[in-house]
Amino acid sequence: MWPVFEQHLARYRELEKQLADPAVMADRGRYAQLAKEHGTLSRSVKPYLEYRRLMDQLAQAEALAGDPDMRALAEEELARLRPQLAAVQSRLEDLLLVDGEDYGSIIVEIRAGTGGDEAALFAGDLYNMYTHYARDHGWKVEDISFNPGEQGGYKEVVFSVTGDEAYQHFRYESGGHRVQRVPKTEQQGRIHTSAATVAVLPEPDEVQVDIRDQDIEWERMRAGGAGGQHVNKTESAVRIWYKRGTPEELEVKCQDERSQHKNFERAMRILRSRLFERQQQALHQQRAEQRRSLIGSGDRSERIRTYNFPQNRVTDHRINLTLYKLDSIMAGELDELIQALKDYDKRQRLGQASA
Repeated sequence: MWPVFEQHLARYRELEKQLADPAVMADRGRYAQLAKEHGTLSRSVKPYLEYRRLMDQLAQAEALAGDPDMRALAEEELARLRPQLAAVQSRLEDLLLVDGEDYGSIIVEIRAGTGGDEAALFAGDLYNMYTHYARDHGWKVEDISFNPGEQGGYKEVVFSVTGDEAYQHFRYESGGHRVQRVPKTEQQGRIHTSAATVAVLPEPDEVQVDIRDQDIEWERMRAGGAGGQHVNKTESAVRIWYKRGTPEELEVKCQDERSQHKNFERAMRILRSRLFERQQQALHQQRAEQRRSLIGSGDRSERIRTYNFPQNRVTDHRINLTLYKLDSIMAGELDELIQALKDYDKRQRLGQASA
């Protein structure tokens, strides 16, 4: 029933052997990478081993129940084991929602799409929605980069969210978001449609994505946009180009900190996450056939949700869910929506796991 956990267990035992190898122990980078993978796998292997242990005990108790002299004792044992087994099985089902790492930090990028100033305002609304949601769950929010719109909102905004299970809650938000509402500048009350894209990027560490000095070029410059005298007088902004092994250059720019060092550090965080995203997309393409029924492809071009303000309606097109509580959702109350996505994904994965 659980082939994926059998695979995890086999890899876990293989890693234990490698970590005991003196040659691996002498290579700090290799050892750190394997130890991290071993620690991640332990989160699923330990409950799976507990599940197998309980299944063995349950089988033994059921066999004893056929003996009249042992039936009462066996029934007592079965009554104790069944709730424990159900709890562990539920935990394993939840773990099926986790692809690989359970990242401690994510980077969220929101970009205005079609719709001009209204799209930038909508991007700002999404930023407020997500940051309220994150803070309500006790996660740390850190602004990394932003490019304000001319009438408010953002042409682009990048921020990080750090906390337990933040990735598991945000992972379904990548894609195209569409808004239908009457813009403030509209004199005749006509409803306009605008769009923004969201990308949720797991934030890897330097072991997972190694960027060498020779892989990048960078320059310092004066920051542009609003920000006072400092913006125009200090060359604190940083632009980085990554060129190795990519069909096209990756370019990242950060200008929001007064310190050039901090801007460089933030730009590298974004670059590392985008490179990791490319790696993950390649894996998703390899698994595309077996995962075609699952949600959350992460494709920014995929339209996933519509926000209709006149009807106070939100529709998630992936699971055909419509909620008439747009006002509370935009205030950051996303739990019902995200739980529905998690439940749907869980049903899909369980169906594949048992196939």
